[in-house]
Amino acid sequence: QLVESGGGLVPAGGSLRLSCVASGRTVRGNAMGWYRQAPGKQPELVAAIGSDDEVNYSVSVKGRFTISRGNAKRSRELQMNSLKPEDTAVYYCYIGPSAANIEWINYRGQGTQVTVSS
Repeated sequence: QLVESGGGLVPAGGSLRLSCVASGRTVRGNAMGWYRQAPGKQPELVAAIGSDDEVNYSVSVKGRFTISRGNAKRSRELQMNSLKPEDTAVYYCYIGPSAANIEWINYRGQGTQVTVSS
C-alpha cells in the first residue's frame, strides 16, 4: 500500500511538498516515484528514483522539482517549486520496474490533488 500526502492549492510560483510511504508487502518493483494525470490528458511520469539510484525527471519539471528518498525504507519526497498552472493534476505515487517510464506499474497510491492557480 502506498500512502501519499501533501497536495493542495497554491498560487503560481508557490511550492508544495508531496510525501509517499510504502507499507505492507511491496516487494515487486525497483523504482519508486511520482506520475500525474490532468483531466483529459495522458498520465505523465514526473520523477522517479530507480534501484541503482538513477533519477529521472520529466522535461516539464526538471529544474523545478526535486525527488528524494524519505526517512522510511520505501518512501519518496517530491519538492515542487516554481509551480505553474499547468502542473495542476492528480499526483500518484508508484512502484514499478522502471524509473524511466510508467508503462507498467506494480503499485499505485490513491492520488493527491495539486492545484495551481494563475
